[in-house]
Amino acid sequence: MSSQSKHPRRLIVLGSTGSIGVNTLSVVDHLTRNGSSIEVVGLAARSSTKALVEQAERFGVKHLAVADQSSAAKLREAMPEAEVFAGEDAAYQLVKQVECTDVAAAIVGIAGLPATLAAVELGRRVHLSNKETLVAAGALMTRKAAENGAILLPVDSEHSAIFQCLAGVHEQPRSKSIRRLVLTASGGAFRDRPLEEIAKATPEDALKHPTWEMGPKVTIDSATMMNKSLEIIEAQWLFGVAPEKIQTLVHPQSLVHSFVEFVDGSVLAQLSPPDMRSPIQTALTWPDRVAGCGDKLDWTRLGDLNFYSPCPDRYPAVELAYKALKLGGTAPAVLNAANEAAVQAFLNRDIAFGRIVPLVASALEAIQPQKADRLTTILDADEAARRHVAQELHATHG
Repeated sequence: MSSQSKHPRRLIVLGSTGSIGVNTLSVVDHLTRNGSSIEVVGLAARSSTKALVEQAERFGVKHLAVADQSSAAKLREAMPEAEVFAGEDAAYQLVKQVECTDVAAAIVGIAGLPATLAAVELGRRVHLSNKETLVAAGALMTRKAAENGAILLPVDSEHSAIFQCLAGVHEQPRSKSIRRLVLTASGGAFRDRPLEEIAKATPEDALKHPTWEMGPKVTIDSATMMNKSLEIIEAQWLFGVAPEKIQTLVHPQSLVHSFVEFVDGSVLAQLSPPDMRSPIQTALTWPDRVAGCGDKLDWTRLGDLNFYSPCPDRYPAVELAYKALKLGGTAPAVLNAANEAAVQAFLNRDIAFGRIVPLVASALEAIQPQKADRLTTILDADEAARRHVAQELHATHG
């Protein structure tokens, strides 16, 4: 692992106590035990004090951030020698004030945007598992990355797969070589449920993902396939490909994580077992490859690989991506925020599962998109979308 040895990594993990954050630290532990030089220099979480203390002690981290003020007091008491940033901008302050080479952006939702943008403006290697960052602020993020020499490394399994498939494509613009990008989807908890049962499904039903272990919000997004809608938008910004060249297919086995079909008819796909440690390690060690910590594919037991187009009646969320991209500007930020608000309402049992996507569609219709060239404009659109969903819920319950 030559380049890793010559250039030690100093890593900040945003959202360290969530699913991706925990897996990221597991990969770091594996890599350091196998000779890689990666130092974790900062950790950020919302309120999980006990988990944050355990992580900090395990990796010797002295710079911590927590959004919840009461949790910050407990954190300072438990680790008096550590510097603790507190409040809603704690992760942002951590990134701004602690020297690092890499930032793992694993905070779920729009909450991670300011800190991730700060990392980009500082020219860091940014490991993007927070898809909402590019969905809401793709134009701003990619422009700032180009201006400051930041590297955006996708961690979502689908975008990591495409990133790997395109690694050897040197034609500029690269999109000339591409016929289409295909993002695969598990189909979520309801891929085999009768349609008439889905609309009134409970949070417990929706959280039973058939393949992946993820946080609640991402798991609900998988059930609606809103995650594919977000990923289509993200892929446009990551790979510079027009929306009509980005498609999705349901692939229940979750072994082909995505593929690229080129204009000459050839196809490159990336396969691996459904384990988030694999794309996390790809980002951490890029451009090198080292022995992985996950399971390996046993080709003799692979069995059938199935692919089919998502049914619009089952997954109406997918088409909202193309609508938001066509509207442009802050429309994707509206889509993202309305979805976050609707998913939370569902998890709170305020709405039925079948209302999530209609609420998002309603916000897209109601809110006029603005030019998405400033963080304040994007956050205003986010707030407007949440307010719209709240008003819709109030009108229903009122």
